[in-house]
This record gives sequence, structure tokens and C-alpha cells, in this order.
Amino acid sequence: MITRVIDSSLRRASGSLLGLAYGDALGGPTEFLTVAEIHRRYGSSGPRELVGDPALVTDDTQLALAVGWALHDAPAFTPDAVEPLLRERFLAWSVSPENNRAPGMTCLRACAELSRGVRWQEATVAGSKGCGANMRVTPVGLLAVDLDTLAGLAQLQAGLTHGHPTGLAASELTAYAVRLLRDGTALAELPALLTDRAREQRRVYRSDWLGDLWQRPGVDSPEEFIARGWDECLGALGRLTTTLIRADDGGDPCRHTGEGWVAEEALATALLCALWHADDPVAALARGATTAGDSDSIAALAGAFVGAAHGLPAWPADWATRIEYADQLVALAAPHD
Repeated sequence: MITRVIDSSLRRASGSLLGLAYGDALGGPTEFLTVAEIHRRYGSSGPRELVGDPALVTDDTQLALAVGWALHDAPAFTPDAVEPLLRERFLAWSVSPENNRAPGMTCLRACAELSRGVRWQEATVAGSKGCGANMRVTPVGLLAVDLDTLAGLAQLQAGLTHGHPTGLAASELTAYAVRLLRDGTALAELPALLTDRAREQRRVYRSDWLGDLWQRPGVDSPEEFIARGWDECLGALGRLTTTLIRADDGGDPCRHTGEGWVAEEALATALLCALWHADDPVAALARGATTAGDSDSIAALAGAFVGAAHGLPAWPADWATRIEYADQLVALAAPHD
């Protein structure tokens, strides 16, 4: 029995990390296309086949790997242990010759400041809640840690580059969703469970992880600061719940839950694609890649969710040998057994 539980957990971790990369690879070529252009190029169902050997990913997967390796190398899951490793991995990514996949400007700006050795609370882009905060958080959701540590890690990795409270809250929710799915929660249960979590955490500011990040002009308390982020996430989850009353109409999912350039919209639209096609993982990726918004991030997160729910068997067997960074993705899944 114990062996079967471990095997199932490992398959879910592998399915989630590889699913993120698969969605990223399918959505990368469509990111700046209209839905009509995507349909003309790939057909009405969108892209469903990996292209290239290897099939290239974007900075979404590269930064998820950076987070994953920082956690892998951490001697303990504490702020003092993890922050220097995240900083090191982010800076290595920022100067890597492989960082040529149209990386987000927020990450580059924050990394430039981090490279100067300043405190991360000062290096971060304070007003940014871009999806770069949560497109890379999946490895946190796969850790066997308590929920307070999961929340702290998720918000810390976001905060190093994206200092807006919505980026912090959306990152925690994304990691929490992966955790729930990996533990066997059904996809259909996620909207209600994430809404409950957002309400419970609305005024919880994790000062041990975030320090004085909250101190901004016009903000009177850390509770007020973080509540602003949770409120925006609750709004996005509300739009998701309303949309799920209807079946997939084949149009652009972004019309309902946002284009995904910002963190709460990336979470909500990825969940929408995953829930609309919970029983067809490849279709969920194709749905995420067929948007007028941030298609690679939406499809990547949809892949992380569906992969965590269904495990490695969700994906075509030959994809694992063709995706870029396959060896790293598989290696990072292994410690989570």
C-alpha cells in the first residue's frame, strides 16, 4: 500500500512538472496571435502536437526550473535558507544564453537590482502583479511541507521579482491548487476550495517571509496591504465560478476570466481551461494555447493543474523524450516521493 501511494505521488509530481512544460511549449508559438490566426494555423481545436525535437519552452518553464532547483538545494525550507538560493538561480537565468525566449521585463528589472546585492524587498518591482509571479510556482506545490510553509515559499519566490500583493496571493493559490490536486482533490472542487482559502488568508501577512515589503505610500498596515491582493484574487475566482455555469463555447477563454498577463487572471483562465476539459488533458493545454492573451503562461498553468490531477499517464508517452529540459523536469519530480 505504501509503495502504491508513493508511486502515485511521484506520477502526479512528474505529470504536473511535465504538464507545465508541455503547455508552455504549445502556447509559446501562439502567445502573440489572435484566436482567428491560431485557428487558421492549427485548426479549430488549437495546437495539440509538440513541434521540434526538442520542443522548445519559454521563460515560464526556465524559471519554474530555477525555483525547483533552489528548493531542491535548500538545507531547510526557511526564509534565510531559501532566499539566497532563489536569488542565485534567478540571476543565473537572467544572464544565461538560453534566456532568449522573450522574458518578462519585470523579472529582468528585478534581477538587475538583485545582482547589485540589495535587499530583495528593495529589488522587487513593487507595482507588478504580472503572471511571472505564479507561472513558476508549481514546484512549491509539490513539496511535502505544511500549508504555512507552502504559503511562505510561494509568496517569497513571487516577491523577489513581483512585489504587488496580488502576485503574492495568486502565487499562494496556484501552489495550493497544485498541492490539493497532487493529494487527490478533484479538479471540480478547486474553485470553492481556493475561494475558501482566499477568504481565510485575506488579512494574513507573513512577515517572517516578507519582512517590510508591505511598507508603501498610502498603505497603513501589512493587513491592508495583503488584503488588496486577496480581494483581487477573489474577484477573479468569482468570475471563474460564474463562467463555469456554462459549457465551453469554443471562443476565447480570456473573454471571461482575463488575458492572463497578470497573476490572478493567469490563475483563473488556466483553471477555466483545465476545468472545461478535465477529462482530456491535451485538450486543456490546447484550450489554454488558443487565446488572445498570455497563451504560454495560461497553457503552462493548465498543464500543471491537469498533470497534478491525472499524473504522468495524462500525456502522450513520446512527449517526455522530446520536451526541452526533460532530464531536469524528471529529476526534480523524483525527490517529491
